[in-house]
Amino acid sequence: MLFDIIRPAIFAFQPEDAHRLSLSALRMMPKSKLPVPGKLAVDVAGITFPNPLGMAAGYDKDGEVPDALLGLGFGFAEVGSITPLPQPGNPKPRLFRLSEDRAVINRMGFNNGGAEAAAKRLAARRHNPGIVGINIGANKDAADRVADYSTMTRIMAPLATYLAVNISSPNTPGLRALQDEAALTGLLDGVLEARAAVIHDNPPPVFLKVAPDLTPADVDAIARIAMDKQLGALIISNTTIERPALKSRHAGETGGLSGAPLKAMALERLRDFRKATGGAIPLIGVGGIATAEDAWQRIRAGASLVQLYSAMVYEGPGIAKCITSGLEKLMVRDGFASVAEAVGSEI
Repeated sequence: MLFDIIRPAIFAFQPEDAHRLSLSALRMMPKSKLPVPGKLAVDVAGITFPNPLGMAAGYDKDGEVPDALLGLGFGFAEVGSITPLPQPGNPKPRLFRLSEDRAVINRMGFNNGGAEAAAKRLAARRHNPGIVGINIGANKDAADRVADYSTMTRIMAPLATYLAVNISSPNTPGLRALQDEAALTGLLDGVLEARAAVIHDNPPPVFLKVAPDLTPADVDAIARIAMDKQLGALIISNTTIERPALKSRHAGETGGLSGAPLKAMALERLRDFRKATGGAIPLIGVGGIATAEDAWQRIRAGASLVQLYSAMVYEGPGIAKCITSGLEKLMVRDGFASVAEAVGSEI
């Protein structure tokens, strides 16, 4: 209710300025009690998540406020994408609110302060409780992007609960080509070798984040490779370059579309990967999730975990507690004793 009152004032700022203000507000927020495993706890890739709702990568690009995000009620927070070297990203404006569509278009271009600065921050909170994933990317002008991912793995693996390999952003030219079968195999081999070089016992699992704009052949190939490489999970999905019918004047902006218009496509792609993997690898559902019902639908379709970002732009920081409270009620309503029991139950 409070956010409903102040939303017009927040929306008076340019989207990127409002984003920076929200990070500043979280930095100043007093420490809050973190979620603890209870009715909504779920085990994925050897990690016990206190609840299945996470903050997706893209909000906390530099690992500035993961503990504050956890304090809002998220079961986990994913920071990044972080690249080896600092880079400014694409020219501004590059972030657009599509308020009429409850959506966002971004062409940020992996803007971040680089691995060294982020690693210092993340090392300082390493012994804090809470699950923090680190989403890694490659620099736009890298001569060898696979080498960038290997470098990021060596730096971030000791600091991460899990690593998320992001090859699905549409805003770094050529990045999505790494989803091709041969390229993806080589990339993951490099990441797994780099992880083994720095951590011998109990290394953090590797998750792979993919785009929604995939053909059936792409889905089958990625699923096969993910299972062969024994990845911890697949994150489905990033933003889309497609444009469904939109009302906003910003509908024609270049970049990745997220929020409500992505929901149907992201759900369909999740179902595709559930079918392709046969439930052999955990899936994380992302894209257009704004309510407990949205999250529950994704879980019933095969997601062990879910993430959001754009919805918080419109619903405010109370969204995590609202959704997790709603999930408990939906689980009881449908007669499930645990989240794990509900995963894929629509099939």
